[in-house]
Amino acid sequence: MSSALVYALIAALGNVLGALAVTRRAARELALIEHFVAFGAGFMLAVALVEVLPEAFARSGTAAPALVLAGYLAVHLTQHTLTPHFHFGEETHAVNRLAGPSALVGLLLHTFFDGVAIASAFLVRPALGVMVFVAILLHKLPEGVTISSLYLAVGRTGGQAVGAAALLGLATLAGVVLTDQISFLVRHGLALSAGVTIYVAASNLVPEFQGKRGWKLPGAFFAGAAAFYLTKVLLDRVG
Repeated sequence: MSSALVYALIAALGNVLGALAVTRRAARELALIEHFVAFGAGFMLAVALVEVLPEAFARSGTAAPALVLAGYLAVHLTQHTLTPHFHFGEETHAVNRLAGPSALVGLLLHTFFDGVAIASAFLVRPALGVMVFVAILLHKLPEGVTISSLYLAVGRTGGQAVGAAALLGLATLAGVVLTDQISFLVRHGLALSAGVTIYVAASNLVPEFQGKRGWKLPGAFFAGAAAFYLTKVLLDRVG
């Protein structure tokens, strides 16, 4: 539990750093974060399919497929059905005033399950916990960019934008803490988190770069998947 909480805290700081890049108009950092979206999508998808899904089926048994689907559908409901405007990355256009708060609500569910994923993975084995942590950390920066730029687009202050990103980080920490205390999450949190992670990687992050020209972003996506295998080999040798 203590290890999971420390890793979750580091991941949560990624939300704040992403928000600060927006509020300070750090152009180089924002360009780098765009590549984090592609790289993180590849790494997350690989972790979810190769590592998390098999462990989720082992822990949840016959309930696993329905739980994975439930996690996937829950994110789509909160981020793209109930939310009037949402996409990962910097928001550069004027949007409805409800877009910021509604996107925050949708992202809070997602980031809560980021914490559940980290805690559940550490319950299986430390190496899996580290891999899930890396996957989550890689998309924490774009999350911070997303929510803070939406808040600025609807006329909120820079402090409020950073505060919204900090709330996402707190939701991740809450996911870790509650997983240790709720027996349902101890057993089935990994399956729910698998559905959430697959959605974020395949339905949120990939569409952000798949229509753009050039080879750099697709290259970053495949590099992310390759980096997962390299990380897995290194962790297996260490542990």
